Amino acid sequence: MENVNWIALVVAALSTLVIGFLWYGPLFGKAWMKETGMTEEKAKQGSMPLRFGLSVILAFFAVFFIYANSVITGGMPPDELHGMDVSKYHTFGHGVVHGISCALFIAMPVLVTNALFEQKSFKYMLINVGYWIVTFAIMGGIVNAWM
Repeated sequence: MENVNWIALVVAALSTLVIGFLWYGPLFGKAWMKETGMTEEKAKQGSMPLRFGLSVILAFFAVFFIYANSVITGGMPPDELHGMDVSKYHTFGHGVVHGISCALFIAMPVLVTNALFEQKSFKYMLINVGYWIVTFAIMGGIVNAWM
């Protein structure tokens, strides 16, 4: 763990705020609010710094998992990772693939299962799962490119 690029992990975790601002703002904000029953007044209740702070901490956990599974070993012994020359796989695009894989095989099943039992709409599921697919892709790209 001595070669961890902590700056890349922090930037990747903070990227969730930018993506979230766009995703739940101008892109899908109105649809998301309709699907959740959220109002402008309700959204302003509570501590925004606490929400944002905790969300960045949780994003850091997620990005560290992506880092550990895609950059360190890719889930395989280091000498078997994509053959012997692993440097050509340390690209933004390759990280995106690992991020999307994490979103599809970890985040999506959890989010959809919860939404099914909460009797949420398919549109609600698409908005939230879509956010995490894009977010994990960007986080994976950042940490993989900054090796």
